[in-house]
Amino acid sequence: MSAIDLDYLRGWVGKTEILDDIVAPSKVAALAATLDRDDAWPVAGDPLPPPWHWTLCVPAACQSAIGPDGHPARGGFLPPVPLPRRMWAGGRLSFPQPLRVGETVQRRSQVMSVEHKSGRSGDLVFVLVRHEFHGAVGLCITEEHDIVYREMPAAVSPAPSFKPAPSQQSWERTIVPDDVLLFRYSALTFNGHRIHYDRRYVTEVEGYPGLIVHAPLIATLLVDLLRRNIPGTTIAAIEFRAVKPVFDSAPFHVCGRPEADGKTVKLWTRDAEGHLTMDMTVTLG
Repeated sequence: MSAIDLDYLRGWVGKTEILDDIVAPSKVAALAATLDRDDAWPVAGDPLPPPWHWTLCVPAACQSAIGPDGHPARGGFLPPVPLPRRMWAGGRLSFPQPLRVGETVQRRSQVMSVEHKSGRSGDLVFVLVRHEFHGAVGLCITEEHDIVYREMPAAVSPAPSFKPAPSQQSWERTIVPDDVLLFRYSALTFNGHRIHYDRRYVTEVEGYPGLIVHAPLIATLLVDLLRRNIPGTTIAAIEFRAVKPVFDSAPFHVCGRPEADGKTVKLWTRDAEGHLTMDMTVTLG
Protein backbone atom coordinates (compact mmCIF):
# COMPACT_ATOMS: atom_id res chain seq x y z
CA MET A 1 0.00 0.00 0.00
CA SER A 2 1.44 3.36 -0.98
CA ALA A 3 0.81 6.53 1.04
CA ILE A 4 -1.24 8.00 -1.79
CA ASP A 5 -3.49 4.93 -1.80
CA LEU A 6 -4.09 5.25 1.94
CA ASP A 7 -4.73 8.96 1.62
CA TYR A 8 -7.35 8.18 -1.03
CA LEU A 9 -9.08 5.60 1.15
CA ARG A 10 -9.04 8.01 4.09
CA GLY A 11 -11.17 10.29 1.97
CA TRP A 12 -14.07 8.10 3.13
CA VAL A 13 -13.52 9.00 6.80
CA GLY A 14 -16.55 10.98 7.95
CA LYS A 15 -18.85 9.52 5.29
CA THR A 16 -22.30 8.83 6.73
CA GLU A 17 -25.27 6.60 5.98
CA ILE A 18 -28.78 6.58 7.47
CA LEU A 19 -31.12 3.58 7.17
CA ASP A 20 -34.60 3.03 8.61
CA ASP A 21 -36.44 -0.16 9.53
CA ILE A 22 -39.15 -1.68 11.73
CA VAL A 23 -38.56 -4.34 14.41
CA ALA A 24 -40.95 -6.80 12.76
CA PRO A 25 -42.28 -9.72 14.85
CA SER A 26 -41.83 -12.11 11.92
CA LYS A 27 -38.11 -11.33 11.64
CA VAL A 28 -37.60 -11.70 15.39
CA ALA A 29 -39.38 -15.06 15.31
CA ALA A 30 -37.32 -16.17 12.30
CA LEU A 31 -34.04 -15.41 14.07
CA ALA A 32 -35.21 -17.24 17.19
CA ALA A 33 -35.97 -20.29 15.03
CA THR A 34 -32.57 -20.04 13.33
CA LEU A 35 -30.92 -20.10 16.77
CA ASP A 36 -33.04 -23.18 17.61
CA ARG A 37 -34.99 -21.35 20.30
CA ASP A 38 -38.58 -22.32 21.02
CA ASP A 39 -39.63 -18.80 22.01
CA ALA A 40 -43.20 -17.54 22.10
CA TRP A 41 -44.27 -15.46 19.12
CA PRO A 42 -43.01 -11.90 19.76
CA VAL A 43 -45.55 -9.18 20.44
CA ALA A 44 -45.34 -5.40 20.29
CA GLY A 45 -43.29 -4.01 23.16
CA ASP A 46 -41.12 -7.09 23.72
CA PRO A 47 -37.44 -6.10 24.09
CA LEU A 48 -35.15 -7.16 21.24
CA PRO A 49 -32.34 -9.32 22.65
CA PRO A 50 -28.76 -8.21 22.00
CA PRO A 51 -27.28 -8.43 19.38
CA TRP A 52 -30.32 -9.27 17.26
CA HIS A 53 -30.26 -5.73 15.84
CA TRP A 54 -27.89 -7.05 13.14
CA THR A 55 -30.98 -8.12 11.18
CA LEU A 56 -32.16 -4.48 11.07
CA CYS A 57 -31.31 -1.53 8.82
CA VAL A 58 -29.28 -3.62 6.40
CA PRO A 59 -28.33 -2.03 3.05
CA ALA A 60 -30.45 -3.16 0.10
CA ALA A 61 -28.30 -2.56 -2.97
CA CYS A 62 -29.81 -3.19 -6.40
CA GLN A 63 -28.70 -6.43 -8.03
CA SER A 64 -26.82 -4.47 -10.69
CA ALA A 65 -24.76 -2.78 -7.96
CA ILE A 66 -23.42 -6.03 -6.46
CA GLY A 67 -19.68 -6.68 -6.66
CA PRO A 68 -17.97 -10.00 -7.50
CA ASP A 69 -17.86 -11.10 -3.84
CA GLY A 70 -21.62 -10.65 -3.37
CA HIS A 71 -21.34 -7.43 -1.36
CA PRO A 72 -22.39 -4.07 -2.80
CA ALA A 73 -19.62 -2.86 -5.11
CA ARG A 74 -16.89 -1.04 -3.20
CA GLY A 75 -16.68 2.71 -3.16
CA GLY A 76 -20.15 3.54 -1.86
CA PHE A 77 -20.48 4.04 1.89
CA LEU A 78 -17.37 1.93 2.57
CA PRO A 79 -14.01 2.79 0.98
CA PRO A 80 -12.92 0.79 -2.09
CA VAL A 81 -10.10 -1.10 -0.40
CA PRO A 82 -8.18 -2.96 -3.16
CA LEU A 83 -7.71 -6.18 -1.18
CA PRO A 84 -9.86 -9.20 -2.05
CA ARG A 85 -10.72 -10.72 1.33
CA ARG A 86 -13.15 -8.90 3.59
CA MET A 87 -14.04 -10.10 7.08
CA TRP A 88 -15.85 -8.89 10.21
CA ALA A 89 -13.00 -8.58 12.73
CA GLY A 90 -14.92 -7.68 15.88
CA GLY A 91 -16.75 -4.93 17.65
CA ARG A 92 -17.74 -3.09 20.81
CA LEU A 93 -21.39 -2.51 21.63
CA SER A 94 -23.36 -0.83 24.38
CA PHE A 95 -27.09 -1.07 25.06
CA PRO A 96 -28.40 1.98 26.99
CA GLN A 97 -31.97 0.75 26.50
CA PRO A 98 -33.62 -1.95 24.40
CA LEU A 99 -35.16 -1.68 20.99
CA ARG A 100 -38.66 -3.11 21.10
CA VAL A 101 -40.77 -5.22 18.77
CA GLY A 102 -43.07 -3.16 16.59
CA GLU A 103 -41.20 0.14 16.79
CA THR A 104 -39.41 1.99 14.04
CA VAL A 105 -35.63 2.17 14.23
CA GLN A 106 -33.02 4.28 12.51
CA ARG A 107 -29.36 3.35 12.09
CA ARG A 108 -26.94 6.27 11.74
CA SER A 109 -23.52 5.14 10.54
CA GLN A 110 -20.20 6.89 10.02
CA VAL A 111 -16.77 5.77 8.80
CA MET A 112 -14.43 6.69 11.66
CA SER A 113 -11.00 5.57 10.47
CA VAL A 114 -9.05 3.69 7.80
CA GLU A 115 -5.73 2.18 8.91
CA HIS A 116 -3.07 0.09 7.15
CA LYS A 117 -0.94 -2.56 8.82
CA SER A 118 1.48 -5.20 7.57
CA GLY A 119 0.95 -8.71 8.88
CA ARG A 120 2.55 -12.09 8.30
CA SER A 121 0.12 -12.66 5.44
CA GLY A 122 0.72 -9.26 3.81
CA ASP A 123 -1.18 -5.99 3.74
CA LEU A 124 -4.14 -5.44 6.04
CA VAL A 125 -6.56 -2.52 5.99
CA PHE A 126 -8.83 -1.94 8.98
CA VAL A 127 -11.97 0.16 8.60
CA LEU A 128 -13.77 1.30 11.74
CA VAL A 129 -17.47 2.15 11.41
CA ARG A 130 -19.61 3.57 14.20
CA HIS A 131 -23.33 2.79 14.23
CA GLU A 132 -26.03 4.30 16.40
CA PHE A 133 -29.47 2.69 16.54
CA HIS A 134 -32.29 5.02 17.60
CA GLY A 135 -35.72 3.73 18.59
CA ALA A 136 -38.92 5.38 19.74
CA VAL A 137 -37.36 6.59 23.00
CA GLY A 138 -33.99 7.67 21.63
CA LEU A 139 -30.54 6.07 21.46
CA CYS A 140 -30.72 2.32 22.12
CA ILE A 141 -27.47 0.84 20.77
CA THR A 142 -24.03 2.16 19.98
CA GLU A 143 -21.64 -0.05 18.04
CA GLU A 144 -18.07 0.18 16.82
CA HIS A 145 -17.69 -2.28 13.95
CA ASP A 146 -14.21 -3.43 12.88
CA ILE A 147 -13.83 -4.57 9.26
CA VAL A 148 -10.56 -6.05 7.99
CA TYR A 149 -9.48 -6.39 4.36
CA ARG A 150 -6.57 -8.68 3.52
CA GLU A 151 -4.60 -10.16 0.64
CA MET A 152 -4.90 -13.68 -0.71
CA PRO A 153 -2.27 -15.90 0.92
CA ALA A 154 0.80 -16.64 -1.16
CA ALA A 155 1.35 -20.23 -2.25
CA VAL A 156 4.36 -20.49 0.07
CA SER A 157 2.91 -18.57 3.02
CA PRO A 158 4.00 -19.87 6.44
CA ALA A 159 1.37 -21.84 8.28
CA PRO A 160 -0.45 -19.53 10.72
CA SER A 161 -0.27 -20.24 14.44
CA PHE A 162 -3.44 -20.25 16.51
CA LYS A 163 -4.10 -20.01 20.23
CA PRO A 164 -5.71 -22.92 22.06
CA ALA A 165 -9.17 -22.20 23.42
CA PRO A 166 -9.62 -21.89 27.20
CA SER A 167 -10.76 -25.02 28.99
CA GLN A 168 -12.44 -23.66 32.14
CA GLN A 169 -15.96 -23.30 30.74
CA SER A 170 -19.05 -23.51 32.91
CA TRP A 171 -21.32 -23.80 29.86
CA GLU A 172 -20.84 -25.38 26.46
CA ARG A 173 -23.01 -26.01 23.43
CA THR A 174 -22.09 -27.73 20.16
CA ILE A 175 -23.10 -25.99 16.93
CA VAL A 176 -23.35 -27.80 13.58
CA PRO A 177 -22.78 -25.10 10.91
CA ASP A 178 -24.63 -26.71 8.02
CA ASP A 179 -25.64 -25.04 4.78
CA VAL A 180 -29.18 -24.35 6.02
CA LEU A 181 -28.03 -22.47 9.13
CA LEU A 182 -25.68 -20.30 7.06
CA PHE A 183 -28.34 -19.69 4.41
CA ARG A 184 -30.99 -18.70 6.94
CA TYR A 185 -28.69 -16.21 8.67
CA SER A 186 -27.55 -14.75 5.36
CA ALA A 187 -31.19 -14.30 4.38
CA LEU A 188 -32.17 -12.69 7.69
CA THR A 189 -29.32 -10.17 7.43
CA PHE A 190 -29.67 -9.75 3.63
CA ASN A 191 -25.99 -10.66 3.40
CA GLY A 192 -24.97 -11.59 -0.14
CA HIS A 193 -21.31 -12.25 0.73
CA ARG A 194 -20.57 -15.40 -1.24
CA ILE A 195 -18.10 -16.83 1.29
CA HIS A 196 -21.11 -17.95 3.36
CA TYR A 197 -23.04 -19.94 0.76
CA ASP A 198 -21.13 -20.30 -2.54
CA ARG A 199 -18.74 -23.22 -2.01
CA ARG A 200 -17.16 -22.95 -5.43
CA TYR A 201 -16.45 -19.24 -4.97
CA VAL A 202 -15.08 -19.50 -1.44
CA THR A 203 -12.74 -22.40 -2.28
CA GLU A 204 -11.68 -21.54 -5.83
CA VAL A 205 -11.59 -17.73 -5.71
CA GLU A 206 -10.82 -16.83 -2.09
CA GLY A 207 -8.93 -20.02 -1.34
CA TYR A 208 -10.65 -21.06 1.88
CA PRO A 209 -11.26 -24.75 2.68
CA GLY A 210 -15.03 -24.39 3.06
CA LEU A 211 -17.96 -22.07 3.71
CA ILE A 212 -17.27 -19.51 6.42
CA VAL A 213 -19.61 -19.11 9.39
CA HIS A 214 -20.64 -15.45 9.77
CA ALA A 215 -18.80 -13.69 12.60
CA PRO A 216 -21.99 -11.93 13.75
CA LEU A 217 -23.80 -15.29 13.80
CA ILE A 218 -21.06 -16.71 16.02
CA ALA A 219 -21.27 -13.66 18.28
CA THR A 220 -25.05 -14.03 18.45
CA LEU A 221 -24.70 -17.72 19.37
CA LEU A 222 -22.29 -16.79 22.17
CA VAL A 223 -24.72 -14.29 23.65
CA ASP A 224 -27.50 -16.83 23.20
CA LEU A 225 -25.48 -19.29 25.31
CA LEU A 226 -25.44 -16.72 28.11
CA ARG A 227 -29.20 -16.13 27.77
CA ARG A 228 -29.87 -19.88 27.95
CA ASN A 229 -27.89 -20.18 31.18
CA ILE A 230 -28.84 -16.89 32.87
CA PRO A 231 -32.42 -16.29 31.68
CA GLY A 232 -33.75 -12.77 31.99
CA THR A 233 -30.35 -11.15 32.40
CA THR A 234 -29.80 -7.60 31.17
CA ILE A 235 -26.79 -6.97 28.93
CA ALA A 236 -25.12 -3.56 29.14
CA ALA A 237 -22.16 -4.06 26.78
CA ILE A 238 -20.46 -6.58 24.52
CA GLU A 239 -16.89 -6.64 23.23
CA PHE A 240 -15.73 -9.38 20.88
CA ARG A 241 -12.88 -10.24 18.54
CA ALA A 242 -12.79 -12.77 15.72
CA VAL A 243 -9.50 -14.67 15.99
CA LYS A 244 -9.80 -17.42 13.37
CA PRO A 245 -12.39 -18.26 10.69
CA VAL A 246 -14.86 -21.05 11.42
CA PHE A 247 -15.73 -23.31 8.49
CA ASP A 248 -18.69 -25.57 7.84
CA SER A 249 -16.48 -28.67 7.70
CA ALA A 250 -16.95 -29.61 11.37
CA PRO A 251 -19.00 -28.69 14.44
CA PHE A 252 -17.71 -25.96 16.73
CA HIS A 253 -18.38 -25.18 20.36
CA VAL A 254 -19.69 -22.04 22.07
CA CYS A 255 -18.39 -21.84 25.64
CA GLY A 256 -18.61 -19.48 28.57
CA ARG A 257 -18.33 -18.83 32.26
CA PRO A 258 -19.45 -16.06 34.63
CA GLU A 259 -16.63 -14.16 36.30
CA ALA A 260 -16.22 -13.86 40.05
CA ASP A 261 -17.08 -10.14 40.01
CA GLY A 262 -20.69 -11.00 39.16
CA LYS A 263 -20.71 -8.31 36.49
CA THR A 264 -18.95 -9.87 33.52
CA VAL A 265 -19.19 -13.11 31.54
CA LYS A 266 -16.38 -14.53 29.43
CA LEU A 267 -17.47 -16.32 26.24
CA TRP A 268 -15.49 -17.96 23.47
CA THR A 269 -15.68 -20.43 20.59
CA ARG A 270 -13.53 -23.52 20.08
CA ASP A 271 -13.17 -25.27 16.74
CA ALA A 272 -12.73 -29.00 16.10
CA GLU A 273 -8.94 -28.65 16.46
CA GLY A 274 -9.25 -26.98 19.86
CA HIS A 275 -8.33 -23.50 18.58
CA LEU A 276 -9.80 -20.27 19.88
CA THR A 277 -11.86 -18.70 17.09
CA MET A 278 -13.68 -15.83 18.85
CA ASP A 279 -13.46 -14.33 22.31
CA MET A 280 -16.05 -12.10 23.94
CA THR A 281 -16.64 -10.22 27.16
CA VAL A 282 -20.20 -9.35 28.17
CA THR A 283 -20.92 -6.76 30.84
CA LEU A 284 -24.19 -7.38 32.64
CA GLY A 285 -26.60 -4.56 33.41
